[in-house]
Amino acid sequence: MPKILIVEDEELIASFIAKGLEAEGVASTTVGTGAEGITLGASGDFDLMVLDIGLPDMSGFEVLRHLRGAGATLPVIILTARSSVTDTVAGLTGGADDYMAKPFGFTELLARIRLRLRDQQPDAMLLTHGDLSLDLRTRRARAGAKEVELTARESALLEAFLRHPGEVLSRERLLSLAWGYDFDPGSNVVEVYVRYLRRKIGTQYFVTEYKQGYRLA
Repeated sequence: MPKILIVEDEELIASFIAKGLEAEGVASTTVGTGAEGITLGASGDFDLMVLDIGLPDMSGFEVLRHLRGAGATLPVIILTARSSVTDTVAGLTGGADDYMAKPFGFTELLARIRLRLRDQQPDAMLLTHGDLSLDLRTRRARAGAKEVELTARESALLEAFLRHPGEVLSRERLLSLAWGYDFDPGSNVVEVYVRYLRRKIGTQYFVTEYKQGYRLA
């Protein structure tokens, strides 16, 4: 089982990521300072780091420089409220393996984590259930002989269903899984995107459970 180190001082976000990983059977450890991130990141005990830029004692860029300077090779995914091209380039050229701007959907973060760990988990990027499958790298879904290309959000929603086949997922749960921690609970966006998936893939795959949510047949 891979072990993920979360270096994030915002408690809400750290808890959101940790709980999501736990639900997927992935072990994680959370710390709130750059100094702790450097110590644990260089220990060799973790397979990947999720690193916030805005830490209280130093920036995530400094943490990254320390780790790469010490020869640490674990993959690092940077999380930040900054999304400028300059910051993105600084993170990637500084040794980060990926870069995500806040707010983010957990399923997208999970897909990126699995992508960085693909050498250890070669089948992690293809999800299947019956004759329905989704390639997380290309966002292409196959339903029987039919193949369609999905948008990023459609792919995230389908991934949520495929990771919980047969389980009734409430609107709130789907919002959390596919739209992230910064969602509007009053939004009808889930209904809209379920309709998109039904149109592209087939109505028979997505069952409406009255007053409960949706289920992948």
